Amino acid sequence: MRRTLLWLIPMLCLWLVPAFADDSSFPDTPGQDPVQSGEQIYMQICQGCHMPAGQGAVGAGHYPALGGDAALAAWKYPVLTVLGGRHGMPPFGLPATSLALQELRTVHLSDAQIANVVNYIRTSFGNHYPDMVSEAQVAALPHPGRR
Repeated sequence: MRRTLLWLIPMLCLWLVPAFADDSSFPDTPGQDPVQSGEQIYMQICQGCHMPAGQGAVGAGHYPALGGDAALAAWKYPVLTVLGGRHGMPPFGLPATSLALQELRTVHLSDAQIANVVNYIRTSFGNHYPDMVSEAQVAALPHPGRR
């Protein structure tokens, strides 16, 4: 019985985690206003891995610290990372209708939402990169699943 519980508990956790990641509070439907600040998006999606203060974590995986990360100086790096994912981080720029969203158990962020969250991390956690990323700049970059 005890062995069964030791096996069952981690499996339940793995089953529940994607349900929290597949959050319908990030609509990208024409006519809806998905106004989400970068901080709100960070708190609902990113902080689970990168931690609330952006300090990152090491354990079951390596989640880089966002505070003081010189790679954030060039705005394209974090935008392309959020769009397409990197080193186990899922892509958030897949088309909203993509079956891969369900397979990867991730959410779709609009170009405006990606700009918001990137601007947030580039101006938070001790980062002071003043050039703001626009929705148009995000839209001009390659997106996964787009032709």
